[in-house]
Amino acid sequence: MPLSVYLALIGALPAILAMAWFDHQDAKRPEPRHTLRMVALAGALSALPVIAIGELLKMLGPADLVLVAQGQSTSYGAALYMAFVVAAIPEEAVKLATVMLVVWRRPEFDERMDGITYGARAGLGFAAVENVAYLLLLPGSLSDYVTLFIGRAILAVPGHATWGAIGGYFAAVRRFDGKGPGLLGGFLIAVLLHGSYDAWLFSAPIAIRDGLTFLALGVAGFPIVAYSVPAFIVIVGAVFVYQCMLKAIADDDRAEAHHRHAHAADGPWPAQPQAWPAPVATPARSGATVPYAPAIPPPTAGPEPPPTEPAPTRARTVPYGRSPDSMR
Repeated sequence: MPLSVYLALIGALPAILAMAWFDHQDAKRPEPRHTLRMVALAGALSALPVIAIGELLKMLGPADLVLVAQGQSTSYGAALYMAFVVAAIPEEAVKLATVMLVVWRRPEFDERMDGITYGARAGLGFAAVENVAYLLLLPGSLSDYVTLFIGRAILAVPGHATWGAIGGYFAAVRRFDGKGPGLLGGFLIAVLLHGSYDAWLFSAPIAIRDGLTFLALGVAGFPIVAYSVPAFIVIVGAVFVYQCMLKAIADDDRAEAHHRHAHAADGPWPAQPQAWPAPVATPARSGATVPYAPAIPPPTAGPEPPPTEPAPTRARTVPYGRSPDSMR
């Protein structure tokens, strides 16, 4: 294979490393490896319908929409359309669809943290394919490759993981707790963050041509100033997801402890009922045994035996303190 293909495939490495980080955060109650692989693969394959949908939406969009990705557009409206309609909405929709179709009804999806784990995994599978495609098609030189690789590794990959995790988390919270914005609310939050990120990147070249040349300042060809706002959006989203992660883990621990406590309080019902006490021999009738040792009058015929103390009555042992009447 050509060197460019190998360099493009390296673009999947940041997404793979990010998957390992999310797996480490869920190490206390890890998900099955085969399920994680299924979600990542489905997330990667979801890039295919996004491409088809994106092409259709481009045909329905503004005339100069094709110039937006090339940085040559002069329309902020075209940049916003590209960011939200072509990119953010379809991409976040297929990530959530991946979680819903692949793992939502499986028994291993049993915690709030699972929404974050599987949502991020779907987003990272998508990001891996998108990175490879961008690095294969766009760079014209080695410096362009390095700039694009760094930008996507530190911004786009964490961004896709963050936006996928947000949608999955709120869907899981609504499922287990019956509260929060739920699937639709999580989707809209993810679209807002993702669309704002892309809108800035698509609008920055237009702003620079309009006179805001300071946005082009950077180091070694990397426009640090232009990338500062997208970086801020990704950092805010990542911090938010991390807080959601801590809350999800705490809520899952609390729910598990409550379940264990409730199970221990009920206690297991004995497999076999406890044995009744042994019959008690009474002096009233030699050799006779009577349960619970009731006082039996002596026979009427013959001399009356000397009075004796009646044997003490022994109550039978009843499981869990129930009365004998309740055992009928």
